[in-house]
Amino acid sequence: MTLNLIARYYDLIHRDLDEDLPLWLNLAAEAGGPVLEVGCGTGRLLLPLAQAGHTLTGLDLSDTALAAAQTKLDSAGIPPSQVSLVQADMRHFSLPAKNFAIALLPLNTLMHCHTIDDQLAVLKNIRQHLRPNGQLVIDLFFPDAVMLAEEDGRLYYEADLVNEHTGHSVQWFWRHQIDAAAQMRHLVYILDELAPDGTVHRVSLPLSLRFFYRFEMELLLSQAGFVVDAILGDYDMHPFDEGSPRMIFVARTRP
Repeated sequence: MTLNLIARYYDLIHRDLDEDLPLWLNLAAEAGGPVLEVGCGTGRLLLPLAQAGHTLTGLDLSDTALAAAQTKLDSAGIPPSQVSLVQADMRHFSLPAKNFAIALLPLNTLMHCHTIDDQLAVLKNIRQHLRPNGQLVIDLFFPDAVMLAEEDGRLYYEADLVNEHTGHSVQWFWRHQIDAAAQMRHLVYILDELAPDGTVHRVSLPLSLRFFYRFEMELLLSQAGFVVDAILGDYDMHPFDEGSPRMIFVARTRP
């Protein structure tokens, strides 16, 4: 299953990604209540949020990702009473708790939903789990014109990595193609792992992500019962503008 294959290599690719962590820590602290992370993956955010004292529920469809998250939580001594992990589809989940102070959709998670029906299903489902005036924060890639013009499928080198499970060197490449009419970014991560005998094991991780524009996202949130309080353009909480690398929507449930 592609989802679980991606989960197996997620930490290898994103182990140094923490530039967004202060944003989530600040927002969770300001919310002052239980946190729901939708698409929690291997616990990249769950663990530091739990270590900061927050009570969380992490939801993901991949059992491989959740197993990795649980291992991290157990190793850090985080009790199950503080962090609950739930395997479920973000479009259809139903949790006993309906009083979350804030829900997080980090790092392009919503872009895995390719249709308007699925996008609205996620947003409406999250709204049902938030307390009155509860917050929803969605972190999205901003489709700037320069990036969209690079649609020839060329291969880019990203980084040299080390697989901590095998000790082997790994070269990370990627390529992407853009379908502007469908608002889709078809992305492939390629990981070449070099074994001691000189053989190379190649893993390809395909992702298809539906990208959003500002007013499209505002309309979706409105139809799902949210009011947008702010749109941030980066993890330092600067206002969104045409030069921003991200679109981070801070919304709350509409009375």
